[in-house]
Amino acid sequence: MKAIFAIAKRELGGYFSSVIGWIVLVAFTLLAGLFFSIMLVGYASQAGMGGPEENITEMMVQGLFGNLSVIVLLVMPAITMGAIAADRREKSIELLLTSPIASWQIVAGKFLGGLAYAVGLVCTTLYVPAILYWLGSPDSGVFYANYGGFIVLMAVFVAVGLFTSSLTDNQLVALVIGFAINLSAWIVGWLAQILDEGAVKSVVEHISMLNHFEQLSKGVVHTNDAVYFASVILFFLFATTQRVEALRWR
Repeated sequence: MKAIFAIAKRELGGYFSSVIGWIVLVAFTLLAGLFFSIMLVGYASQAGMGGPEENITEMMVQGLFGNLSVIVLLVMPAITMGAIAADRREKSIELLLTSPIASWQIVAGKFLGGLAYAVGLVCTTLYVPAILYWLGSPDSGVFYANYGGFIVLMAVFVAVGLFTSSLTDNQLVALVIGFAINLSAWIVGWLAQILDEGAVKSVVEHISMLNHFEQLSKGVVHTNDAVYFASVILFFLFATTQRVEALRWR
């Protein structure tokens, strides 16, 4: 475990010592604040004009994380593109591969480091529940579901990013492949809208990341959603481990 945490600490430090890491952190914080401000003003205006009353928690929190999910889909491949690709290009991966550290430990450490950075991004939005609790009595369950679901979603993107980064020593290639995988899994659910009821439509709906995330954002936690995200994360971590193991014996 010491080796895993040492790698995770090194990886996390690498994110905060890079220009991209800070740009993403600042941009994410600003965009989250912008989205929240716009929705807060919209809700206040609607309430002031006597419009239909909506659940402030669902409107603000689900809307915020719905927008931010698209942002992280775009930026997480940029954050993780160098996780292994940069080590391969700089030949520093050889030090890890020749050390008495198992391939799965290397992958686990890099995954935890990336996930810790992702959680750091999420923590920049903690003013949202503070403000909403100050304004009224929001639904805590929706808060927990959205924050938990968003962190799980980020974990998926980190796992995908590690896998694509292990495929090449070119970070740009890893970025493009990672973005393509994330986007495909996100929008495939749109295809289900034009399909007739049947087995094909059910399969398409099941593999759509967006469909599962929307269920979590509503505060509804189903076993199939949990199994879906766990399976995707474990699959890409396993694939990355196999790739790192192949590099060890090259």
